[in-house]
Amino acid sequence: MEFDPVMLARLQFAFTISFHIIFPAFTIGLSAYIAVLLGMWMRTGQERYQKLARFWTKIFAVSFAMGVVSGIVLSYQFGTNWSEFSRILGNVLGPLIGYEVLTAFFLEATFLGVLLFGWGRVPRWLHLVAALAVAFGTMLSAFWILSANSWMHTPAGFEMRAGIAYPVDWFKIIFNPSFPYRFVHMLLAAYMTTAVVVLAVAARYRMADKFPRQSPTMLKMAMGMIIVLAPLQLVVGDLHGLNTADYQPAKLAAMEAHWDSAEPAPLLLFAWPDQDAQTNHAEIGIPKLASLIITHDREGLFPGLKDFDVTEQPPVLPVFFAFRIMVGIGLLLIGIGITGAYLWWRGKLLSARWFIRPLQHVWPLGFIAILAGWMTTEIGRQPWLAYQLLRTSDAVSPVPANSILVSLALFVLVYGVVFSAGIYYINRLIHKGPEPEVLTAPQMPTARRPLSAAESGGFDSLGQTQPDSGQAGEYRHD
Repeated sequence: MEFDPVMLARLQFAFTISFHIIFPAFTIGLSAYIAVLLGMWMRTGQERYQKLARFWTKIFAVSFAMGVVSGIVLSYQFGTNWSEFSRILGNVLGPLIGYEVLTAFFLEATFLGVLLFGWGRVPRWLHLVAALAVAFGTMLSAFWILSANSWMHTPAGFEMRAGIAYPVDWFKIIFNPSFPYRFVHMLLAAYMTTAVVVLAVAARYRMADKFPRQSPTMLKMAMGMIIVLAPLQLVVGDLHGLNTADYQPAKLAAMEAHWDSAEPAPLLLFAWPDQDAQTNHAEIGIPKLASLIITHDREGLFPGLKDFDVTEQPPVLPVFFAFRIMVGIGLLLIGIGITGAYLWWRGKLLSARWFIRPLQHVWPLGFIAILAGWMTTEIGRQPWLAYQLLRTSDAVSPVPANSILVSLALFVLVYGVVFSAGIYYINRLIHKGPEPEVLTAPQMPTARRPLSAAESGGFDSLGQTQPDSGQAGEYRHD
């Protein structure tokens, strides 16, 4: 059996980046959440914020480590499987990826040690500064990676010499036409992904009657983020879609499974695109609504897939369904936010167990939406690796298909073991939960005198064990 090296190289990169992207997305939002918790701790002095920050920092550390491991693999693949891509576009994309390492990653790595090991060792303000630096570093990392990826969709600020891309205007390269929309869209997705995870964990504790001081705080903070960000993401996503209509009309046509540009497009709720027949089967849609959304005119027209040669069309089926999965999850989160806002307004958010019970299981929604969104944008760019500049089939290395197949199998095996262990450990941390708060008694001994058994916690002045009186200088409260 012969294998297509291009398809295998694409599958290998898709597999590794699918594992990788969920961890940076999670740590972008989680680092910001930890910084907010530490800020609230400094402002209010309430220990629940400190305990929550410490709890989520442990989970952040595991997620960050898995993101680093999976990200290193991606860099090597540029040389092993995509050497032509690196040769032709490396002058533009190489520095962008290098800037991410020199600025964002070094910033994160420098202050991560303070964030992880500074508890009780550095002042509170310095711990907060470290958390803010890590949060800014994760955001800066997204800035450079999204800039590089967006340039591949909307190339700008370069010139071709003997088939090689050379930078001409770095401002236009970095802030290429699709970058602002992609960057904001991805940041909001990362923050919402973290909010959904925090919401699910809080609901889990609430239903189990665990951590009664911390779980309401998590529930309200996460719900507040969803209430605000879910509708905002819908607006940003719509603007991103309009930008796609301007610069990548074939991708937009695939997202809508729109074939004929001579007719207004319905908003398809369901269909089965048939690319061979250039039509849809089993259509269920709202007539002319897609035209209204995209052109702001119910009778408006925009390019259909038939306007492009078959060799220029993206694979319609995966793009069409991935886009609907992403949008469907977004609408579900808006519904959760509206319901939560109503219950909050009525003062029943923490007591509505019928609402909290299913929230225990919503934690994967953000990750699924991110993966579906990346499938939409990356498969929708095909057959181009850099849009209208470099085809995917022309970017691979001259590596035998069997070699790629063996490395792909090894990746599946190693990733399966490593990431299963990481996720298992994260789940163990969640099961254990935040550390209980330690509250000190209002009065402590001031005179230097022999302590009673009650004051010494069961030991007399000579170190002999005494019967427990039931009193102690501190107690724990979940």
